[in-house]
Amino acid sequence: MGNKRIPFVIGGTLAILAVAIALALHFARPATPTRTPLTPEAKAYVAYLKLGPAQMKAADSYMHQTITEIDGAITNAGNRSIRSIDIDCIFYDAYGQMALRERAAIVKPAATPFRPGDTRNYRLAFDDIPSAWNNRLPRLVIGQITFD
Repeated sequence: MGNKRIPFVIGGTLAILAVAIALALHFARPATPTRTPLTPEAKAYVAYLKLGPAQMKAADSYMHQTITEIDGAITNAGNRSIRSIDIDCIFYDAYGQMALRERAAIVKPAATPFRPGDTRNYRLAFDDIPSAWNNRLPRLVIGQITFD
């Protein structure tokens, strides 16, 4: 009778191992990309990028996680076309210390160029903000600009 249980024990062990691997892959964080500083050309152009007022809301996902969304708009008030813009979202805790700094694309490279005078809406979603966060709108800072 002991030999009849071996396939069940092996199958159960493999099933548990498969679930553990799937969970590890699902929750594994990708390597933090290197933040390259703005070039002098991009630093000079930041003054022409106008971030409009942003709004923040929270919602629960189907996996019972809280998703914090930030909706806003950016206007290109300069004279150059832009291929992409990344923004650094800096979340603070109750003591004013940085709790999280995350970079996100608000003008994506695959999109049509962001031409002078254009305004684009963006939506950023975050599901991994530390619990120490003060629940206020993060500081939004232009982190990268790629010109067309």
